[in-house]
Amino acid sequence: MSGLGPQRELEEAAALERRRRRELMRRERIFNARTRTIGIDKDALDAQVKERKIQEAAEKAEHERFAHDMKKNDKLMCLLEERQKNETKDLNRALVEFQKNFQKPETRREFDLNDPQALKKDRPARVSDDDPRCTISGMQKFMGEDLNYDQRMKFQKEQLREWSLQQQKDCKNALADQKLADDLYDKFRVELDRKIMEEQRKEEESRRAVCTATKNFNRIQRAREQERQRDAEWDRQRLQAARAQLLWERHQQRQNQEQRRGLDVLNSVLSQEQKAKNIYLKEEEYSNIPTDEFYAQFNTTTR
Repeated sequence: MSGLGPQRELEEAAALERRRRRELMRRERIFNARTRTIGIDKDALDAQVKERKIQEAAEKAEHERFAHDMKKNDKLMCLLEERQKNETKDLNRALVEFQKNFQKPETRREFDLNDPQALKKDRPARVSDDDPRCTISGMQKFMGEDLNYDQRMKFQKEQLREWSLQQQKDCKNALADQKLADDLYDKFRVELDRKIMEEQRKEEESRRAVCTATKNFNRIQRAREQERQRDAEWDRQRLQAARAQLLWERHQQRQNQEQRRGLDVLNSVLSQEQKAKNIYLKEEEYSNIPTDEFYAQFNTTTR
């Protein structure tokens, strides 16, 4: 996250430069008498639309970068929470193992009072002479009637020895489990550190990519500015050509109109002449109608 400060300053400087250029272009349009007389400057509007699209693309890239940073931070938080949960789980498991191995209920002095299997373990009032329940008040066994004293003492010593060995074994197993848990925790820490270093490397690559994108953006801006100047020159030449074409078309229209008027006059003269000719033919040439004697003179000889 240390690279966000210089990156934000670069972006703010770029935004300030864009606003300054727009203000200079707006001032030039406002104080240009020709632009105020003609009307709206379409080139300026097109330039504003392009700059707006570029600004929106930059803002979208900025939002995506912040979203990427938020996702990365969320991922780190999830890793930390997972590590904390694992540590808590390991501690709880170690506590349960310790209670299971060293604080068993059957090792307590008052276990015989709360033993759930007491009824199943209960025996008759007198099983043998070495029954420990045969007290004096019970009158089940009297002094001197304990014939299994040596065997009982030997059994108790053997039981104490087995308990001691079992506790030593449980302690050894607990130490082994603790060592295994420590090894697993060390491996987890190493893997977590590796992931954090990988995220930092990706962040550095992202910062470099943003710097490269900023340089490319500035280069594209310069190229577009030059392109707008060329387009303005081309539009000026095209406007002059259009005006010349319009003047030529108007000249052609005037010539065509004069030619049409001449043709109309000629057609009117020809029409008058045709009418006069038709009147002459009707009155002079076609006035003598042939009679039967005229037709009878034909086909009267062989020649």
